[in-house]
Amino acid sequence: MADLAPDTDIATQQLLLAAATHDLPQLRTLLRSTPPSVQDPDTAYTPLHCAIVALAPDDDDDDNTNSNRPPHEPPHKHEHGHGQQQEMQAATETVRLLLQHGAIWNDVDAKDETPGCIAHRLGLKELYEIMVDAGVRAEMLLNRLDGYEELDDDDHEETGPPVAVVPAPASHENGPTDDGPQPTDASATATATAIASQSSRGQTHGSPYLRSPLTFGRDRILDAEGNAVMMAWETSIMQRSVARLTGQRHGLRVLNVGHGMGIIDQHFQAGAPRAHHIVEAHPAVVARMTEAGWGAKANVVLHPGRWQDVLPRLVQRNVRFDVVYFDTFAEDYHAFRDFFTEWLVALLDARGAWSFFHGLGADRQICYDVYTKVVEMDLLEAGFDTEWETIAVPDEMMQPQGLWDGVKRPYWKSEKYRLPICTFIE
Repeated sequence: MADLAPDTDIATQQLLLAAATHDLPQLRTLLRSTPPSVQDPDTAYTPLHCAIVALAPDDDDDDNTNSNRPPHEPPHKHEHGHGQQQEMQAATETVRLLLQHGAIWNDVDAKDETPGCIAHRLGLKELYEIMVDAGVRAEMLLNRLDGYEELDDDDHEETGPPVAVVPAPASHENGPTDDGPQPTDASATATATAIASQSSRGQTHGSPYLRSPLTFGRDRILDAEGNAVMMAWETSIMQRSVARLTGQRHGLRVLNVGHGMGIIDQHFQAGAPRAHHIVEAHPAVVARMTEAGWGAKANVVLHPGRWQDVLPRLVQRNVRFDVVYFDTFAEDYHAFRDFFTEWLVALLDARGAWSFFHGLGADRQICYDVYTKVVEMDLLEAGFDTEWETIAVPDEMMQPQGLWDGVKRPYWKSEKYRLPICTFIE
């Protein structure tokens, strides 16, 4: 049983102890003067960590559990299973109280576990769902606040000098409206804003990534820092995504945003699409596509450049697609949300379907569960109904070595992949 660090101040000691023993009256008193974000200097436990790990069974030999036992936890309290229901109720009320007072859902301890991670590891489903819901509320609020800040910035900009709107350069894409192939627009250059990544793969930034040299391997693409841009283990996911989106139908109008290794585009091609548009921002990937002859295919239209630059021109031409897939690298969630709220609604046919590589927060199970709910709510608000299919991932995905050798940081640690199929709400 771990003791509190000797240099822990008295107020922090009292709050952590009250949380670990689920002493609600004492907690209410202490929270008036001590924030719920305090941490033990040794374990980095917050009160939320203490409240949840206090339910760990005493005979659990997991080093992760025993070495992090909360301070002053009564010994052997789970030995005979007495009062477990009351303990769970007390823990639930404690966690809810801490969250109501502003406890942070995703603070990590010294072993890089959030309170929700501990609840998941211990099989405490009710507490885990409480932490997931807390994460959803926090992320939705932050997303909305970011939107308000953008509006506020726009208001300030309106008081300044007028800004000239520069039209897109003339190209074949600005020609007559039709859904068939058009010549490649080589003038669409790859530029990007510097934005922090919250996407499926890598923690990097937009502009540095697009300027970064890439290493193309047999089973992966790596950027200059060793981040995996794409890996071959995703093949079964891409194959299933195409099958669900197309329903094995041929002659569809297809848009794919983010070519990468070309896995999903190869599967789309197998369905003989009537028109197959591909948007790719990284110059090295575009060059490799050209070498592979993608631009010479009769039904393929290559769009080198950022989708933020390409899609407005497709909307201007009133192009429509039956199937859309989105899978970019080094873009944050706000960029993705802009994609389906601002542009996809104008590009997808009313009876069409679309999907995306759902790796949002996939390097931590609770973050994956949180962002699954967040994106589903945002999709609903944008007018899309989402159906999820759960797919098993290879066992080696959960191992730190082997498949991930040579990769700077594994971007996948979730137990299952959730494949989204999105259609307009009828």
